[in-house]
Amino acid sequence: MIPPQIIDQISDKSSEGLALALASDEDGAIMELQWCNKAFTRITGYDNRDILGQRGTILIGTSMAQGDHLLIIEKLMNWEHFSVKVRTNRKSGEEYWQKMSWTPLSDPSMGDRWWLCSLIELDETPHNPVVHSTLATTISNQELLADYAEKIERLEKENTRLFEMARTVAKESKEDPLTGLSNRRHFEVELKSWIQKLQNGGTEFAVFYVDLDRFKSVNDTLGHDAGDRLLLSVAKMLRRLTSETDLIARIGGDEFVILRPLGNSALDISSLADAIVQEMHAPFAFEGKSTFCSASVGVAIATASMDIPEQVVTDADMALYHAKTNGRGRWSFFTEEMHADALATKRLVSDLLIACEKREFVPYFQPLIDASTGKIVSAEVLVRWAHPKLGLLPPGAFLETAASMGILKRIDEITFSTLPETLAEFDRAGIDLPRISINVSAGRLADPTLIHDIKRSGIAPERLTIEILESVYLERIGDVVHWTLGELKELGVTIALDDFGTGHASVQGLLKINPTILKIDRQFIQPIVEDETSRALVHSIIGIGKSLGMRIVAEGVETEQHALFAGRMGCDFLQGFHFGKPVSASDLQQRLLETNGQFWFPAETDIATLRPELPC
Repeated sequence: MIPPQIIDQISDKSSEGLALALASDEDGAIMELQWCNKAFTRITGYDNRDILGQRGTILIGTSMAQGDHLLIIEKLMNWEHFSVKVRTNRKSGEEYWQKMSWTPLSDPSMGDRWWLCSLIELDETPHNPVVHSTLATTISNQELLADYAEKIERLEKENTRLFEMARTVAKESKEDPLTGLSNRRHFEVELKSWIQKLQNGGTEFAVFYVDLDRFKSVNDTLGHDAGDRLLLSVAKMLRRLTSETDLIARIGGDEFVILRPLGNSALDISSLADAIVQEMHAPFAFEGKSTFCSASVGVAIATASMDIPEQVVTDADMALYHAKTNGRGRWSFFTEEMHADALATKRLVSDLLIACEKREFVPYFQPLIDASTGKIVSAEVLVRWAHPKLGLLPPGAFLETAASMGILKRIDEITFSTLPETLAEFDRAGIDLPRISINVSAGRLADPTLIHDIKRSGIAPERLTIEILESVYLERIGDVVHWTLGELKELGVTIALDDFGTGHASVQGLLKINPTILKIDRQFIQPIVEDETSRALVHSIIGIGKSLGMRIVAEGVETEQHALFAGRMGCDFLQGFHFGKPVSASDLQQRLLETNGQFWFPAETDIATLRPELPC
């Protein structure tokens, strides 16, 4: 046991300022300081009498940027562990830089929630302080000029549009006809006015981008009248929460924007964002029925130091996207990290479109091995992107973005189109590759032209397996998919259900799709050597598949023991790094020539000596 005197010396002699604050259960940003060490009082300039019992806002000096303050509030409210480098003030008003860290704690015995605050005084201004509003600091001069040109072109098009509209419309309406709020056109005009005032030395302002999370479900379940009533309710709520100096606009079906001048405290901004989110958590009632429709909010600040203040709406939209992707029903403040991510995604989207035009996607092959003989029986086709600058990219680097762009079908088509010639090369070389299998996306499976493409390809149907992700099948099954599956089976193409166990499969679902092959996901195979429970689970899955007449594939076979266990338990085929990582067609040809297709010799090892208690 550590003596109390030693604990006291650590507290007194530590150069790092430490404090404990008792926090509210409902809101992590509401707290009361209960203890601090000597270093904490030395750094801040406050003594114990000044600190104890005070709110955490005592640490927010007048020199702290409102963007930094907002970010701290957001992190505290969401009980996140974080660190920031900020400029603030001591009690005397002296400015200094500090690294501030917050760690959430809990007391299981009392149920209380606490914050541990750590302060480290920095000797000089950090080389890379957190920056929230200088949007163009990461943009090169060339990109900046391009942005200015785009801005000028956009403004010219906007002026032309407004001029033509003025010629055909005698009086332009400024209001949204449903809610009475400003409409998009009036918002755009007002935004320009606010920016112009800002550039002439006026007040900085915040932009709130508000989006209803489940508005479509309200329309679908309760009808469009209920949807209109909800929009009116939201407009009324926004009027109540804002002041006369704010501007509220409805700029889309369920999208609202608020402009608010910055006050003396960042709490003016965070409190409004939090209030909107909290009020939208309440159920919405219509004609005796109720539903929930939360709201997500993105917040960004327009400052005089911004090179392109018009970007502030896009910044708020990025923050909104961040809030939605992190669970919805919350608000998020724009950071430069979001901007960098958006630029990277934009570049990836552009590169993917070019890749489709240049057909830069190439097939790689991973062997499937017969568990009883050790010989190759098939090879799964896995797509790779031959990026001209970044090299060969795995699916994880681009497939999610490709799916959001709706181009997975195109990538499937490009990959599939290369396979007939690849198989022909194997055949001409006298190399036996009995079968290939290819994953098919949901969009491709629902496309009737898939059958036509297979027929036209010249690939013998008995050499082709179509793999369907379990989650894709269960989410997207419909009449067209049923027809496609029936046609594939009629042709003689084998159907495999991939990654079994990771989605929401059921015996009824298996009966519905009736695949020939069932592939057990690697996360179930990985622990079978050491874990009895995992072996029992895999044994049950194999039993279900076998009872339905299916052949079983074990995925994720990475060791000799994995292979032996899976084979002994009844898996027909094995796939994994133990037999080789995905390789190009030429590398697979060379491997097959060298081994004559023999990847493994299962009869040489007695599995009983490895694990006698293995279930049969």
